[in-house]
Amino acid sequence: MNTAAPSSSSSSCIPAASRNPNLNLLLSRSLLPRAVCSFPSHKNGSRCTGLQLEASSSSSGSFQGLPRNCVVGRYAAEPLGAVATSDAPGATSPSVVGEDKIGVLLLNLGGPETLDDVQPFLFNLFADPDIIRLPRLFRFLQKPLAQFISVLRAPKSKEGYASIGGGSPLRQITDAQAEELRKSLWAKDVPAKVYVGMRYWHPFTEEAIEQIKRDGITKLVVLPLYPQFSISTSGSSLRLLESIFREDEYLVNMQHTIIPSWYQREGYIKAMANLIEQELKTFDNPEKVVIFFSAHGVPLAYVEEAGDPYKAEMEECVDLIMEELEKRKFINAYTLAYQSRVGPVEWLKPYTDETIIDLGRKGVKSLLAVPISFVSEHIETLEEIDVEYKELALSSGIEKWGRVPALGCEPTFISDLADAVIESLPYVGAMAVSNLEARQSLVPLGSVEELLAAYDSQRRELPPPVTVWEWGWTKSAETWNGRAAMLAVLVLLVLEVTTGEGFLHQWGVLPLFR
Repeated sequence: MNTAAPSSSSSSCIPAASRNPNLNLLLSRSLLPRAVCSFPSHKNGSRCTGLQLEASSSSSGSFQGLPRNCVVGRYAAEPLGAVATSDAPGATSPSVVGEDKIGVLLLNLGGPETLDDVQPFLFNLFADPDIIRLPRLFRFLQKPLAQFISVLRAPKSKEGYASIGGGSPLRQITDAQAEELRKSLWAKDVPAKVYVGMRYWHPFTEEAIEQIKRDGITKLVVLPLYPQFSISTSGSSLRLLESIFREDEYLVNMQHTIIPSWYQREGYIKAMANLIEQELKTFDNPEKVVIFFSAHGVPLAYVEEAGDPYKAEMEECVDLIMEELEKRKFINAYTLAYQSRVGPVEWLKPYTDETIIDLGRKGVKSLLAVPISFVSEHIETLEEIDVEYKELALSSGIEKWGRVPALGCEPTFISDLADAVIESLPYVGAMAVSNLEARQSLVPLGSVEELLAAYDSQRRELPPPVTVWEWGWTKSAETWNGRAAMLAVLVLLVLEVTTGEGFLHQWGVLPLFR
């Protein structure tokens, strides 16, 4: 039986050999018009596995305008089903490292470290157009809206952070992951420096880049700490990173590449299975436990209109983890749901809270929550899952609750990240034809816009309720009438607050909120 908080220690590690991920669709759909990969499906699709890399030194044809160190490739599709592996050794050869100064940049979300940080952190979050996407006519409202939402949500968010110790542990955990990754790389004969760049709080990505320049790094591997790619997570961080690189001559000339997602790496899958197996064994009847994968949600429009691969990669990731558990004789029922939705728009379904209630109604008595899209503990695991969802589960008829800890510094996971970095080093910058070998999908930073465009071609208008103004009793007219009414109400409310006069004051409504 397990109704306590998740264990803080991870399972014993399995030494990880060098492993490569299957090639994901980022490169195939964004840089390669000749690619033959289909969009991944977790059931019966295909995914990219065979790669031929070429140096693109010309500016002709489909690759016109790409930087001289751009790596491009062609793919062949292979039936879905196996975790990506490689026979490559765990350490790179001296010729790859040579006299270069190797750097690894870990990208993450960031989080407020004190209660005073909560409101400015939320402002940074909601000011990101990849988080809240306004129609073109209303883009000038991005920062005012972010300020309004952050002030409105700060009190509630502060309560959540206060309940987990007064701040997010994300920075501390990410720093620890960076240090363990550095040790693992040095143990594999790769003397690299590892940097942490956060998107919405300190240390900001800009701060990490300045340190990279001071250290004279000549080869940089960019590794977002998001296993699955999404426009709103990895995409937002990479877009910011590219804008920084564009404006700096040193960075433009530095060799660099990206590992866009790594959810299908064997080491990651085994590490997740290790933690799940560990928690299953704490239940009286492990075989009767339903494994509940809870992932951070994204707006449905991101997937359906912008082509965000997040949902497909998440579903495939869950399937790979369950396949690994089945090899270990754990044949449990499982489900996937999405948490942390914000605002009135529709998000990916099923929702975590609704699914928990539904499982209780169906008679499920033992539930093991798995935070599948998180590699570090933070507010959404420590408060949302451990407190809110646990209470909801117990009140819905579920009697035994458990939760798998986030990966943190789990040894198999860290070793596999080191292998991912090592495997990418031969592909940093331009490549000679003699080095052609199938290893991993890597994207030069200078081509991030092409990478994102594959899933994000309409991001500036997403999600537009209407495209043109239409007169008459139409959906367009209703939409614009609604917008005008909302704007009028907002103007009247501002006037009421600033002047102290108006209908609400006359009716005695507004003073109640003073």
